[in-house]
Parts: sequence; C-alpha cells; structure tokens
Amino acid sequence: MKTAMIPPLRVEPEFREQVLDVLHQGESLSAFTEASLRAEIHRRTAQREFIARGRASADKARGSGRYVEADDMLAQLAARLEATPPREDDA
Repeated sequence: MKTAMIPPLRVEPEFREQVLDVLHQGESLSAFTEASLRAEIHRRTAQREFIARGRASADKARGSGRYVEADDMLAQLAARLEATPPREDDA
C-alpha cells in the first residue's frame, strides 16, 4: 500500500522545543506526531459516538414519554451513595 503525506506543520520555535523536550528516548518527531494524531482521532471518534448515543437515547425518551428530571436523578443517586456502606479500602 502506498503511503500518503500529512502537510508540514509550522509552529513557533519555542513550541517545537517543548515537543522535542518530551520525546521518549529514541522517539522521532514524526512518530510522536503520528501517535498524537491517532490519539486525537480516537478521542474525537469516541466523543462523536458518545454524542450520537445520547441523542438516540433522548429521541427514545421523547418517543416513550418517560423522562426523569436531572435534579430528581441526582437526588436518587446521592441517596444511594449515602446508603452505601464504606468499603474497607476507602478508609
């Protein structure tokens, strides 16, 4: 498979020095840039999917007419948390 190029990135010299300062031993600037891009793509994809699930859930709730007000749900969760005995490792 043929590889493709990502356009060069122009940055301030100080920023480039910051990047170079955090590279792991033997890591290239290109490898760091690729890893950073992949991580950001993963984060944005997960965020997009999370929002889509939330919208689908809201549509389902609207369709069913069954809602729970946010304040009511938070109060229920707080009550459950207060009723839960502390774990040994929390002490």
